[in-house]
Amino acid sequence: VQLQASGGGLVQPGGSLRLSCVASGSIFNLRAMAWYRQAPGKQRELLASITSGGNTNYADSVKGRFTISRENTKNTVYLQMISLKPEDTAVYYCNFFPAAPTSWGRGTQVTVSS
Repeated sequence: VQLQASGGGLVQPGGSLRLSCVASGSIFNLRAMAWYRQAPGKQRELLASITSGGNTNYADSVKGRFTISRENTKNTVYLQMISLKPEDTAVYYCNFFPAAPTSWGRGTQVTVSS
């Protein structure tokens, strides 16, 4: 299954971005999805997950600032990010939850800087 994340960019501290991830294949509706990120020199971390029914969970580092959602009719999962901080700078990826090792796409770069 191909997962293509998009929507990253350069944003000032305190700014907002919305990331999107489109999944190919017909099993999207049945799978829990998640957003992950990897900052330079750090391990990839789980940020947020959403079940097929819409139940969500968040890492403490993004709770209250990031919102994960999904639109099953479009095979798309979103990550709305507000109040961005420089430490949010990373490459952001979507994948299934738990992650499927063969489904990591290229990710999308988010840079938070003034």
